[in-house]
Amino acid sequence: MLYAAMLTLVGSLLAQSAPAPPTAVPAIVTTAWLQQHLNDANVRVMFTGNKATYDRGHIPGARYIGHDTVMLMSGNQGLPAPAVLASVLAQGGAADNTHIVIYGDVTTGWLFMALASLGHAADVSMLEAGIDTWMAEGRTVSTTAPPPGNGTLTVRAGGDVVVDAPYVKARLESPAVRVLDVRTTDEWNAGRLPGATLVLWQDLFADVNTQKLKPIDEIKKVFATAGVTSGQEVITYCAIGMRASMVYWAARAAGVPARVYVGSFTDWQRTATNPIVK
Repeated sequence: MLYAAMLTLVGSLLAQSAPAPPTAVPAIVTTAWLQQHLNDANVRVMFTGNKATYDRGHIPGARYIGHDTVMLMSGNQGLPAPAVLASVLAQGGAADNTHIVIYGDVTTGWLFMALASLGHAADVSMLEAGIDTWMAEGRTVSTTAPPPGNGTLTVRAGGDVVVDAPYVKARLESPAVRVLDVRTTDEWNAGRLPGATLVLWQDLFADVNTQKLKPIDEIKKVFATAGVTSGQEVITYCAIGMRASMVYWAARAAGVPARVYVGSFTDWQRTATNPIVK
């Protein structure tokens, strides 16, 4: 009986020492929310984008994630192997039973996609705006980079978010799929996938210059305007997957099933038998 009591006590102490699983957090968090939770043990902040911008001043505790560390820099510029990616992101502060808040530039979408590919999409939120807004509100910034994270980020099932050309080609005429081209109008006019719908990634923002995102209800309208119906899967593509990953995040945030054609139009046009329309 004494032995059982000791085991109960040890289990209780271990549970108290580990970060508690975070409660439900919205897909977009406000600067006020992040300020309130900045010192929570289970909240981690990641910045991705220009390193000089990070060095000039970042949200206290935010770790810098170099885009080249979460992207294969040759071929179709896809994601590294899951084990490699998990190691990189763990050093950036990601860990099981934590919630990650991302901010930076348009590369935030790629970072979200990387985390989603490991099965951690539900553990990630976007900050509603960038560092300029944070500073304009009189919030503290830091020029000190925190040490690398040392937690464990488990690769989970359900991270099959990236698709290839054959996957897309087989679904071009499927009513269950809506292919979204998120390039510029000029790129669209020069050639696109048959049946694709043009969506400008800038339409996700109230102010692109400050990275001020629209509220979720307005982001949902972007997809509704594009003709996305209930239950349809969205496949996003651009030139090399960067803008596509941002719209992929937005779709997931709006509750729309989505995947990313990371190779995008650069990969598509390499194969002569892949149809292109103008």
